[in-house]
Amino acid sequence: MAETGSDFDDVKRNYVLHQEKKEVNYYFLGTILFFELVTFIYIATATNYADATNLDGLHTVTKYYAKYQDVHCMIFIGFGLLMSFLRKNAFNSIGMTFLLGVMAIQIGTVFNGITHNLFEGHAISEMLNITHLIKADFAAGAVLISFGAVVGRVTHVQALWMLFFELIFYSTNSWLGETRWHAVDMGGSMFVHMFGCYFGLAFSYMIGKPKEEDTDNERSVYHSDVTAIIGTIFLWMYWPSFNGALAGEETHAQERVVINTVFSLCASCAASFFFSHFYEGRLDMVHIQNASLAGGVAVGSSSDLVIGPWAALVIGGVAGFISTTGYVYLTPKLNHYVYDVCGINNLHGMPGVLGAVAGAISASSAIGNQYGDNIGKVFPAMSADGMGRSANDQGLIQAAALGMTLLFSIGGGLITGFIINKASTPKKHLFSDYDEWEVPDEEFVGTYFAKEMRNLDAGPVKMVSATTGVTVSGNTEMTDL
Repeated sequence: MAETGSDFDDVKRNYVLHQEKKEVNYYFLGTILFFELVTFIYIATATNYADATNLDGLHTVTKYYAKYQDVHCMIFIGFGLLMSFLRKNAFNSIGMTFLLGVMAIQIGTVFNGITHNLFEGHAISEMLNITHLIKADFAAGAVLISFGAVVGRVTHVQALWMLFFELIFYSTNSWLGETRWHAVDMGGSMFVHMFGCYFGLAFSYMIGKPKEEDTDNERSVYHSDVTAIIGTIFLWMYWPSFNGALAGEETHAQERVVINTVFSLCASCAASFFFSHFYEGRLDMVHIQNASLAGGVAVGSSSDLVIGPWAALVIGGVAGFISTTGYVYLTPKLNHYVYDVCGINNLHGMPGVLGAVAGAISASSAIGNQYGDNIGKVFPAMSADGMGRSANDQGLIQAAALGMTLLFSIGGGLITGFIINKASTPKKHLFSDYDEWEVPDEEFVGTYFAKEMRNLDAGPVKMVSATTGVTVSGNTEMTDL
């Protein structure tokens, strides 16, 4: 006899009641407490505000705060929503973006300050201002890019310790490139995107490939892809602020950043639609979610330079082509060796390399009639009262910074992955929120009851969740679809 609706509801409630009680993870709590303690000690002993007894800084907030909030939206809304495409991992994607972003801002501030002062032989002391917060957001961006390679595959504890070790390598690489070598990377093509990508891929390599039977939930559903494309649009809109948050208003540098970034983004978006349809015969949402942003990455290093709006269009178009082609042809092959959940190599890695190369070419071709006497404001090492570096030398330094960033990111990712893989417990249910979150019954647990309208005469057999292994009694065997 078929099961009635009320009988089925009783079984469903029984299923929910029999989910195993989750034990407190003291490693997770201890890690958060440790990070907060490190931050508190540094902030309390080594930082201060600007002097409140004078009138300096009247325009600091006016100049930086709007762009800072734009970058903030990219970190906490754009990245989180973009990674929410996995059908049963949205809480982890968005929630861990929130937590990792918060922790990266704090730990990034600590390591940036320590690195800067320690390497320059100064006392460890910082006068905090909004530019420090912007740089901390950049550090968070690098961490979240790396997280994209392993989202759904690592525990919260593993992700947090990845962040901790990554920011040591990140701050060291950034100091060497920007402060010691005077490489110009206004939009972070090298020091943020490329670094975050190849650190994440090296870390993923050390974590290892998932077993094929553990990848059942590594797919999207209609509404999760809709959520992810909203994240894309947030990132797309605010990317000019990311590239130009620290650009000066002198020599129209800030204005060039906005113009170059907008045109590059437009070209990469158009290219993603073009090549997605060209390769597949219809549009693939994965391509549009990611390749449409590649222009913002690729133009980053040269965004404040006099490259010409036409060059920004070319850079963006090439980036969109490379990114879409990577998703179609490269990622399926790469995943046999280095598993890349979000395809960060296509969005951040290859476009970041393109951006670094474009920056080196732009620097080596910088001539006096482009910048006049202001060339030292764009390339500090080329100023007459600075190092007096030639354009060719600056281009070589840009290329060297590219190589150094690859070395630090890949080496740092391998070391971090080795340590964490040896010292931590792997995630039990991959690409699923179940291990870490209380999940709503109707949509998450409810999928186990999707056969409610089918085969209700099957007789008294046990009800099993394929994902959790929880078993309750009922009149029909229900398995995860």
